[in-house]
Amino acid sequence: MDRSTEIREFLRTRRARVTPGQAGIAPHPGARRVPGLRREEVAQLAGVSVDYYVRLERGRTQGVSQTVLEAVARALQLDETERAHLFDLARPTAARARRKRPLSPQRVRPALYRALDALAVPAIVQGRRMDVLAANRLGHALVTDFAARPHRERNAARFVFLDEAARALYTDWERVAGDCVATLRLYAGRHPDDPQLTELIGELSLHSETFRRLWADHDVVAHTTGAKRFHHPVVGDLALDYVVLAVEGDPEQTLVIYTPEPGSPSAEAVAILASWTSAPTARALDEPAT
Repeated sequence: MDRSTEIREFLRTRRARVTPGQAGIAPHPGARRVPGLRREEVAQLAGVSVDYYVRLERGRTQGVSQTVLEAVARALQLDETERAHLFDLARPTAARARRKRPLSPQRVRPALYRALDALAVPAIVQGRRMDVLAANRLGHALVTDFAARPHRERNAARFVFLDEAARALYTDWERVAGDCVATLRLYAGRHPDDPQLTELIGELSLHSETFRRLWADHDVVAHTTGAKRFHHPVVGDLALDYVVLAVEGDPEQTLVIYTPEPGSPSAEAVAILASWTSAPTARALDEPAT
């Protein structure tokens, strides 16, 4: 992915999101030609020259200091996830060159498989690019049987955008789709030279107009907790909270656990789902299926 383009579009979309009033800038008479802040207004808020900020927005970040990036982040009212993404995009060339080394394959530790099997609620292990590395029997039963899919299709984003079953499964499909894209954007900032990511983005862009539209927004998000609503083909409607936990030893693996409110209809539905599925153990998904 072209770093200069990524920085330009990220900063441009963040500028467009902040109104002069939100930034504490007095309104001027007459119509504004751009949504949100002008470049010169961002420069003023950040305490840098207009030329300097324009160069930054064009992707010319060599030599830019952490102090300047922090000032720009404050001017654009970035949250912590967006700030980290900006720093990833503006990483010096030499540091980025070191990150071009091939990524090592991700493996799920045996202890994590045992933990998955011990959980009485749906749970899924995700890796880079939202690849699904493992799931317990309820995780497969809730979302889809990733173990039955070809190896390259064991990916949550591919499922959401390219499988019609996902639109029926997720009650708030548009929001789930947006969360997927924002998660991939965040990963892309850390690993812009990942060829598998490039392939995934190309495939989703080719086959999904919704993905193309959301990708152009340049939103980023790092989920830790939340809620999702499902319309499951076997047990009907469910409302489940989820928590995302980092896996020790591999910061790019996360364990996603879905839990219903105790005593709720969703808890009853999960219990029915548990009795309906008979898969005995968590299935390894980080190796091609045989």
